[in-house]
Amino acid sequence: MIERTLVLIKPDGVERGLAGKIITRFEDAGLKIVGMKLKVVNKDFALKHYTEDLAKRRGAHIREQMVEYISSGPVVAIVLEGVNAIENVRKLTGDTQPLSAQPGTIRGDFSHTSYSYADSSKKPVKNIIHASSGKQDAEHEISLWFAKNELHEYQTVHEKHVF
Repeated sequence: MIERTLVLIKPDGVERGLAGKIITRFEDAGLKIVGMKLKVVNKDFALKHYTEDLAKRRGAHIREQMVEYISSGPVVAIVLEGVNAIENVRKLTGDTQPLSAQPGTIRGDFSHTSYSYADSSKKPVKNIIHASSGKQDAEHEISLWFAKNELHEYQTVHEKHVF
């Protein structure tokens, strides 16, 4: 199944100069970039990304921290397309808590913080990257971050060999 998913390289990933390395991992896996931009988001926009559902699941204070975090600097927003793109991107990204992320994943290789450290210091978990968690989230997030005319169709060499 060909899918599209949203990936955000969060401010800590951009500030650390990791965008190129992260993008390369997705392209090496055969995923295609169909949209990409650098954007600084304000808190109103961040609240649309981190919906009330997050507050219900994890607490209002977590949502507030995530809003502060994502609006603290530039974000690279990417729409990736490929076979089972949502699941494959999640595997490449690694566990949301960097401490639990396996070596070889983006979070496992580039971050090491934990929920307990973040909670004790009243900071968000700086985990470098966001990836849509499922089909419904991907559709919502892509439409939030990208206009239809910012998403492009083309064929890559991977498609000639995989599809």
